[in-house]
Amino acid sequence: MTTRSPHAEAMGAPIGLDHCPFMPTYGVPSVQFVSGSGVRLIDRNGRSHLDFLSGIAVTGLGHAHPEIADAIAEQARTLVHVSNLFGTVPGAEVAITLDRLLGGGGQVFFTNSGAEAVECAIKLARRFGGHGRHGVISAHGSFHGRTLGALAATGQPAKWEGFQPLPEGFRHVAWNDLDAIEAAIDPSVIAIMLEPIQGEGGVNPATAAYFEGVRRLCDDHGLLFIVDEIQTGLGRTGEWFGFQHFGVEPDVVMLAKALGNGMPIGACWARREVAAAFSAGDHGTTYGGQPLAASAARATLAIMERLNAPQLAEHAGSHLRARLTALAGVVEVRGLGLLLAAQLAEGLDARAVVADALAAGLVLNAVSPTSIRFAPPLIVSEAEIDEAVAILATVLDAHGANA
Repeated sequence: MTTRSPHAEAMGAPIGLDHCPFMPTYGVPSVQFVSGSGVRLIDRNGRSHLDFLSGIAVTGLGHAHPEIADAIAEQARTLVHVSNLFGTVPGAEVAITLDRLLGGGGQVFFTNSGAEAVECAIKLARRFGGHGRHGVISAHGSFHGRTLGALAATGQPAKWEGFQPLPEGFRHVAWNDLDAIEAAIDPSVIAIMLEPIQGEGGVNPATAAYFEGVRRLCDDHGLLFIVDEIQTGLGRTGEWFGFQHFGVEPDVVMLAKALGNGMPIGACWARREVAAAFSAGDHGTTYGGQPLAASAARATLAIMERLNAPQLAEHAGSHLRARLTALAGVVEVRGLGLLLAAQLAEGLDARAVVADALAAGLVLNAVSPTSIRFAPPLIVSEAEIDEAVAILATVLDAHGANA
């Protein structure tokens, strides 16, 4: 299940992470990866691992994609930075493509990350609403980032501990509960912010009726419908964007993760009449959409369109879902496309299973104590899915899944 790379000797001896002066925000990783190709990662000992996490839905086209690498290298030799006081070719082309994929009629602000895209959306909503109309409703179990504004929007109180007081104006209601949202609306509210699938919250999809109802409430009360597509966007769910499963049109959309296939770039898109609430100087970022990251995004989007990324995710996701559903120890599989979670049977510890899977050569993520998240590259093959599920089956059996 794990192999030693023939190039291991040439890799040298990377510095161990336990000796690096990192802040303890992630703990000490048990594995240090040094290279990757497609769906596979190679660790410092030359062992190969199947990557079924993709850096949490980031490397949608796999690791070290040659076309994206060439685009980055060419841009690095051409123009890396000029500041957003000036325009660049890759930035303009990415903005045009994103607007087209999102249905047109909007404008884009580039960021370096998903959390920054959320911050942009929050500021835009407040500017749009004006003084006294700044409230944002989001759902329990949601995750929108770890900056103070994004954290305040996140419906997970455990993540707030130690960082309060958070910015005011945010309220959280039950997930997939339209009545709860309606009850939370008052004259101070300007926006409702939701994920199509709560990724960090356990891979919990919204229902079509929920999103349709939220759209109606926003229209009735003059609110903005803000959709967080940071983890679900760009083909991951079997559509270009998760909200497209529900037949609604949002007012604001946040993107990141898969946009640069690993290069740090995010975006906040808004309908033109909403984006018009911003004036020059209302928002900014030094590096957002700089040419190197935008060049990676331009290449990523071109490849995704050529390959029909949503179709890849739909087909591979159907195969992965079927294989996971048949596993002993798995009682439910939820999600869409290639963003899935396997709910484990009572008595199985997802974190322990994930740790043993990593030792066996499979990268996964315990999104809760009882469920495992799967977000492999969209280019994953059926053979690689079968190999990954076989590894997981062996690990689950060792944990007593067949007992």
